[in-house]
Amino acid sequence: MDILQTITNEFNLTKTHAQNIITLLDEGNTVPFIARYRKEMTGSCDDQVLRELNDRLTYLRNLEKRKEEVSNSITEQGKMTEEIRRGLMGAVTLTEVEDIYRPFKQKRKTRASVAIAKGLQPFAELILKQDATLNLKKEAENYLSEEVQSVKDAIDGAQDIIAEIVSDDALTRKKLRNYYFRHGEIVSSYVKGKEAEDEAKTYGMYADYREPVSAIKGHRVLALNRGEKEGFLKVSVEVDDEFAKKITASNFLKEGGESSQVVKLAVWDGYERLIAPSVEREVRAQLFEDASEQAIKTFELNLKPLLMQPPVKDKITMGWDPAFRTGCKICVVDGTGKVLDKTVVFPTPPQNKTEESKRTLKALIKKYGVEVISCGNGTASKESEIFIVELIKEIKAETGREVNYVIVNESGASVYSASPLGKEEFPDYDVTARSAVSIARRLQDPLAELIKIDPKSIGVGQYQHDMNEKRLDDALTGVLEDCVNSVGVDLNTASVSLLKYIAGLNSAVAKNIVAFREENGKFKSRKQLLKIPKLGAKAYQQCAGFLRIEGGENVFDNTAVHPESYEKAEKLLSLFSYTKEDVRARRISDLQQKIKAYGEENTAKETGLDKATLTDVVTELMKPGRDIRESLPAPILRKDLLGIADLKSGMVLTGTVRNVVDFGAFVDIGVHQDGLVHISEITDKYIRHPSEVLKVGQIVQVFVKEVDLKKNRIALTMKNKN
Repeated sequence: MDILQTITNEFNLTKTHAQNIITLLDEGNTVPFIARYRKEMTGSCDDQVLRELNDRLTYLRNLEKRKEEVSNSITEQGKMTEEIRRGLMGAVTLTEVEDIYRPFKQKRKTRASVAIAKGLQPFAELILKQDATLNLKKEAENYLSEEVQSVKDAIDGAQDIIAEIVSDDALTRKKLRNYYFRHGEIVSSYVKGKEAEDEAKTYGMYADYREPVSAIKGHRVLALNRGEKEGFLKVSVEVDDEFAKKITASNFLKEGGESSQVVKLAVWDGYERLIAPSVEREVRAQLFEDASEQAIKTFELNLKPLLMQPPVKDKITMGWDPAFRTGCKICVVDGTGKVLDKTVVFPTPPQNKTEESKRTLKALIKKYGVEVISCGNGTASKESEIFIVELIKEIKAETGREVNYVIVNESGASVYSASPLGKEEFPDYDVTARSAVSIARRLQDPLAELIKIDPKSIGVGQYQHDMNEKRLDDALTGVLEDCVNSVGVDLNTASVSLLKYIAGLNSAVAKNIVAFREENGKFKSRKQLLKIPKLGAKAYQQCAGFLRIEGGENVFDNTAVHPESYEKAEKLLSLFSYTKEDVRARRISDLQQKIKAYGEENTAKETGLDKATLTDVVTELMKPGRDIRESLPAPILRKDLLGIADLKSGMVLTGTVRNVVDFGAFVDIGVHQDGLVHISEITDKYIRHPSEVLKVGQIVQVFVKEVDLKKNRIALTMKNKN
C-alpha cells in the first residue's frame, strides 16, 4: 500500500502537503505547532485535521507492519502462495489481514485439531473435493485406528476439520460480515425478572426492541450495551440463518454425491457453531467502536466551545456552591481569581435562615464590591437562585448597586475539590469551600479552571464512561491542547495545569517553569525559557510562540509571533516606518492598508515571510496580548428568573446551549431545568447531527413547545411557528 497516496486521497491534499505533514510529524513536531507555524507547508490544515491525519497514518503504518508479520509467519510455515500474497497486499483493514491469517494461527485445542491429530486431515481434504465417485465408507476404513475406531468416527472427525476450514475462510467471513451489516437486526428484551427492577424504566424502550444494524444510531448502541452490561437486557444480532448458510456454502458446496452431504453438514455446523457467534461478536464490536467514535467526536465538539467560552474578566465574583442541610458555601474572589473571603449561609431548606443569610451576604458584597454571583447548577440551585434574585433586588432598592448572577455548570467541581491539585491549591479549605472557588473562577476564566478537571467529569458528553478509556483520554487531551495553545497562556501567571498542555511541554517541565518563576521572579523574555531544566531547543521551538509575557522586554513576546520570525517581523515594521514602541502603544492601525497598497507579494518578498505567516504576524502585531475568546458571545448575566410553571407554549426565550448530543441539544433558559431541542426542531433544513448548527456555549433564541410539569421536562423548538 502506498501510504502517502492513501493519505493524499483521503484528506484531499496535494501530495506535497501530505508529505510535508508526515515529515513534520515524524520529526517530532507537535500538532499545535504545525497548525500554527507551518501553514505554508501544510496548506493551512487545522489542528483537528492534523490529528485525524496522524491517527490515520498510525493505523496505516500498523496495518503494513501487521501485513509483514503475517506474511513472514505464513512463509516460515512454508504455506505462502501467490493468492495469499495478493490478498495481503490488497487488504485495507486489520480485520481483513486477520481473516487471511486465521487458518495459519496456532490454535488452542479444538474439535478440528483433535481430528487432525488422529490423522484425518487427508480424509477431510478428499471429502471436500466432492468427487461423485468417492465411496465414503470404504475410504473411511483406510483411516481406522486405535483413536478412530469406526467409520462414523472417521466421517465425524473429517466433518469437524471441514467445519473449521469453512470457518477460517477469509472470503466467506467477509461476505457474511457484509450480510450481517446490511440485513441484520439488533434485537433486545429484558432479562427474565429484570422488568420489575428497572423501576425508572431506564431501558423500557428496549424491552421488546429491534432495529436494522444498518440504521441504528450510535447512542442507542451504547444504551443497549450499557443495559446488557448492567444485567437488564439481553441483546443479539439476528439474520435469516438459512440465507446466511447459503452464503457460507457458496464457496464450498458442489454436486458430489454422498461426500457433498458431509460437506453440507460441515458447512451448517461451521456456520452455527463457529462463524455465526464470531461474526456476531465482530459486528457488535464494530457497532460499539463506531458508536464510541461518534460519542467521542460529540464530546470533542462539546468540550472545545465549553473551554473556549469568553472569560468574564476583572469582575469581583462571588462563587456560590448551593446545598440544603449543610448550607451554601460562599467564596469571594477578586478579578484575578484570588480568594478574598469565604463563609457559609443557610438560606435553603431545612434551615431557611433567609434574613440572616441576606445580612451576611449584603455585608460581603458591600465590603468587596461584588459585581456578579456565580451559582452552581447542582442540588439546591433552584432554591438558591430564588434567594439570589430576591437578594439582588433588595440590594438594588437599598443601594442602587447592580449585581448580576449567572448559573454555571458545576460538573466536575467536586472532583476538582477532592483532587490532589485542589488540596495543593487550598490546603486549609474543606472540599465544599474549594468547590465554591472553582465555581467562581470558571466564570472568570473557564479554560484556566476547567483544565484542572478530568474532561470526562465536565458533563458535556454522552456515555463517556463506557468508552475505551485510552482512546477517549487521547482525544480529549488533544482538545485541551488545541484550546490552550490557540488562546496562549501568560508565562508569568499560568499554573502547572495550563502549562503542561502547551506544545512541547509536559508536567515535569511545567513544574520547572513555575519553580524558576518563583525563584527568579517574573519572566522578562521568552529566551529565559532556555534556562529551564529539561527544556531544550526542540521544546523551546514548539512552546515559545504559545507563551505570552505582558510588559516584557520585547513586545513580540506578548503575541503569537514565533521567535523564529522576530527578525522578519522587525523588517516588516521597518518597511513601513514603524517601531516596536508603536506596536506596544498600538499606533499601527493602518498597517494592513499600507501592506495592501505596497502589495502582499512584494511585502512577503521584502520581509522573507510567506503569505500565511505574514497574515498571522500582522494580526498579532495589530493587537498584542489579545484573547481570541473575547470575540465570542459572552455568558448571559441574569437579574430575574422564571420557574418551569411560568412557561407557556409559544413563549420566546434566550438561552445558552449546555450540551449537544446525537438526538438534539439541551438549552439553559434560566428555569433550572434545561430544555431539549430535538434534532427535528433545530432547523427546517435536513441535518445529520445537531453539531452542524449548534455548539456548547452558543446563545440561541428558542420557543417553548411543550412543558410537562409531572416529568419536569421542557420541549423547545428553534423553528418560529408564526
